[in-house]
Amino acid sequence: MLLLDIWGYISRRRRIQFGLLLVVMLLSGVAELVSLGSVLPFLVVLIDPEKIWQIWLVRSLATRLGFTAASQLLLPSMLVFLAATLLGALIRLANLWLNGLLAAVVGSDLSCEAYRRTLLQPYGVHLQRNSSETITCIISEVNQTVIALNSLLQLISSAVVAAGMLAALLLVNTSVALSTLALFAIAYGALAIVSQSELRSNSYKIAEATSQQLKALQEGLGAIRDVLIDGIQPVYLRIYERADRPSRKLIAKNLFLGAFPRFVLEPLGIVAIASLGAILVLERGSGVSVIPLLGALALGAQRLLPALQQVYNSWAALKGSNAAIQHVLALLSQPLPPEMSEVAPLQLRNGIRFEGVHFSYGPGQPDVLQGLDLEIRRGERIGFIGSTGSGKSTTVDLLMGLLKPTGGRLLVNGEDLNNISHPERLLSWQATIAHVPQNIYLADSTVAENIAFGLDRHKIDLQRVRRAAEQAQISSFIEGCPEGYETFVGERGIRLSGGQRQRIGIARALYKRASVLILDEATSALDSRTEEAVMAAVEGLGQELTIVMIAHRLSTVQCCDRIICLENGGVLSQGSPGDVIAFLTK
Repeated sequence: MLLLDIWGYISRRRRIQFGLLLVVMLLSGVAELVSLGSVLPFLVVLIDPEKIWQIWLVRSLATRLGFTAASQLLLPSMLVFLAATLLGALIRLANLWLNGLLAAVVGSDLSCEAYRRTLLQPYGVHLQRNSSETITCIISEVNQTVIALNSLLQLISSAVVAAGMLAALLLVNTSVALSTLALFAIAYGALAIVSQSELRSNSYKIAEATSQQLKALQEGLGAIRDVLIDGIQPVYLRIYERADRPSRKLIAKNLFLGAFPRFVLEPLGIVAIASLGAILVLERGSGVSVIPLLGALALGAQRLLPALQQVYNSWAALKGSNAAIQHVLALLSQPLPPEMSEVAPLQLRNGIRFEGVHFSYGPGQPDVLQGLDLEIRRGERIGFIGSTGSGKSTTVDLLMGLLKPTGGRLLVNGEDLNNISHPERLLSWQATIAHVPQNIYLADSTVAENIAFGLDRHKIDLQRVRRAAEQAQISSFIEGCPEGYETFVGERGIRLSGGQRQRIGIARALYKRASVLILDEATSALDSRTEEAVMAAVEGLGQELTIVMIAHRLSTVQCCDRIICLENGGVLSQGSPGDVIAFLTK
């Protein structure tokens, strides 16, 4: 069973809680046994108290308690029956609550662990994934796994209760109890064989449809400006409908497959009890002696059938969650990087060197970089230019350690950055880099929180935030807002202009006070005047700061010490801005 594989990812504390819950389940089964065991004496006292008074053990116990006649047994027998019933109900209620609670906290553990492992995967892994599939798994499919886990707990609990009921029925009448067990076992077994393949198949279809739903939502809302301008709302609605409607129909079908046996077997049970009553009356010639037995059997069947139905329903829910559990297990089994304590930033003492670096995005894919050789010295201002597809962004991703060369080496201070024997070196290097991409991601929070990105509010240095904003030429706008640095920017900074988002991204990088600053088309959304002011501010940050920038506009990189022009994954030309511009304009 797939849930047994999940067990390996459950903490020791949760396993202990599972053990305690099993004790509650066993108590629930014992309570059912006592509850049903108390109904037969009560019914006998109601019909013929003298019959039970003739039992030596009952008469001896009653005499010690001060009862002297059979007629006095009605009240105590009723109280025992009611107490056993109420106690059983309370234990079942506690069992139900604990089942749901434990499944919920385990689900939270699994969801957080799946997200943690996903966040820790290398950048190359994320490039191969569709984010909608990952989000669907972490949220929706973990929820399905929690439902499956809860179903498993209910299955065990119901099985224990059913075992208690059967034990009580065996004490009442062995042949009838065995016949009842055989009847229901054959019925539920046949239904399980017929429906299991369809339940499993539906689970995979539901998982695929749920992923398509989220993908349609992400794409439609993520491109809402273009959707509104082009009037293509019906297109995205149709995509969503094609995934949503079949998914809901399959869910309804699985629910039906899990629930319908009850409505078939309940009438069958009533018919069986009625038939048994008629047979016993014909055999014994009187209905008086049969009534207590039939009452006990009817109550037992009334308790047993829901328990068996819950066992079957929980089994159906488990089968219907197969695909979700498999996807969750895939996330939980993602490899983790070696555990390391917090590392100090790696100071750039000498420089960065690419030695014969090759890179491709997958087996069979062409090399984006083909034996790249170049050097970036400490404190240099380097500009990368080149046509689309020349390898600029890939070079920068390798420089930041997000990707690993498929050939050659990347050296920092003369040491291999991707040496597997020293994984801490890469983390230290990334701690010293600040990156400003072309498309800035802004969280739906305040300006200050977006500049000091990733820090808790109480850890934000507001003076440092203001200084970074001034350097990025965005402070006057922020301070002109009614709420200043507490102004909310909206989802993905939708309340800001493109240039304002870009300058907040630059301020974020400057807040980090890194020794290597990478600007990947970071000023593309700025007008020429603002770009000049920002670049002048960046230039004034000090010669200790190494700056690498990617640009399409030559005006952006004219302030650089050196320009490197890439073409077809290699260096076409490099040198001072004047030399490279002269080479390109020949």
